[in-house]
Amino acid sequence: MPVSRASRAALSTACAALLLATSACGSDQPEEAATTTQVRLYGTDGNMQNSYADELKDRADLLNGMKGTTPLTQLPESFKERLRTVDPKLRDYLYSAESYDAVVISSLAAQLAGTTEPTEIAKQIIGVTNGGERCEEPAACLQLAREGRDIEYRGVSLDRAGFTDAGEPATASYATLHFDDQKLNDGKTEFVGAGDESGASTKAPPPAKKQRGGKSYKGDGSPLVLGGLLPKTGDLALAYPPMAAGVGLAVREINAAGGVLGEPVTWIDGDDGTDPKVAKATVASHIASGVHVIIGAGASGISRAVLPDVVAAKRILFSPSNTDAGLTTVDDKGLYFRTAPPDGLQGRALADVIMRDGPHKIAIVARKDSYGEGLQENVRAELERAGMGADRVKLLSYVPPEGASAPPVDFSTGAREIKAYGADAVLVIGFGESAKVITALADAGVQLRH
Repeated sequence: MPVSRASRAALSTACAALLLATSACGSDQPEEAATTTQVRLYGTDGNMQNSYADELKDRADLLNGMKGTTPLTQLPESFKERLRTVDPKLRDYLYSAESYDAVVISSLAAQLAGTTEPTEIAKQIIGVTNGGERCEEPAACLQLAREGRDIEYRGVSLDRAGFTDAGEPATASYATLHFDDQKLNDGKTEFVGAGDESGASTKAPPPAKKQRGGKSYKGDGSPLVLGGLLPKTGDLALAYPPMAAGVGLAVREINAAGGVLGEPVTWIDGDDGTDPKVAKATVASHIASGVHVIIGAGASGISRAVLPDVVAAKRILFSPSNTDAGLTTVDDKGLYFRTAPPDGLQGRALADVIMRDGPHKIAIVARKDSYGEGLQENVRAELERAGMGADRVKLLSYVPPEGASAPPVDFSTGAREIKAYGADAVLVIGFGESAKVITALADAGVQLRH
């Protein structure tokens, strides 16, 4: 029956007094049950997707109550509708806008450069997003570029500020997502901005080349060729559909607007496998096929693995989803770019989400690679800045499987450590394979809050 607020307060006071006297209020309960800690579960961009529930199969209910952050702008419904014309079965939109913008920016840079020579395209990419005449649609931007006019592209993901001198977004938008009933509850999604617009580059690009007649390219004389290095398979395969849809839509709309330098843009598909060996083979194939700009890789660690090969071949690597903050200063000879924001920004947003729930002890579990450990350290530093001492934060990691035939992640020992530690919050930083971390927590008796 309903109990009034005053009655509840009186009951709570009485119970507290009895607890002091007897060390138990309702002492007929087993001691373990009386001290069971309810644990809040958090995730990030590698697992906060509807398709992540599929990784847990018949245990997907463990996700109910999980929340986390991901780089995501508030996508216009018209953009989602256009994406669904590419993939009618699309359920997630993570990195779709970043993939779309990576293709559009690359195409505009080639048009402004007046050539498909990758090193010349690279010189225009940062400038495409800063200064010049503002434009938002590929057709309008391409027309300005053909006239040799400097442009400032503002796309779906790049809507507040342009690229920094390092070739990455100066600002970002993050979404706080919630799992309810084994899927993301869009009604609970909140958006927050991060970064500083003053960080955008002010360097002027080389003068734009005005297109005369139809074809006007120099270099190898070929149309612009883009190659995919996206996670069709592997631990990050759950992120592939929205990224592929974003790329497909951009190529279609650019070609519908007349293409680049008088020719349709060519797209050559390719898999990174979330595996350095697979990715390196794809990069070698793309180089042999004359690809100018490689769109990918999906995971930051994969981009690190293939970047030396890409740079040696004087090609461009342009990722829509790399967030490892360390890539900001990687030796790339000016040939690496990304539309995804670095994790220094996401770490701040994620720590804020966790701290709002008032945790006492936090365990941060990360896949052992540059993405996982990099974001883990960013979040730890932000939690410390917010007042969480080192004794209240436990860091653990796991080695992700190498290849499709590798055994799944075994996190049973780590799960028992977390239970013994008494964490009331667990952040899981990983891709599809991190589902094994969540099931291991449940199997170890960690009571996940729903």
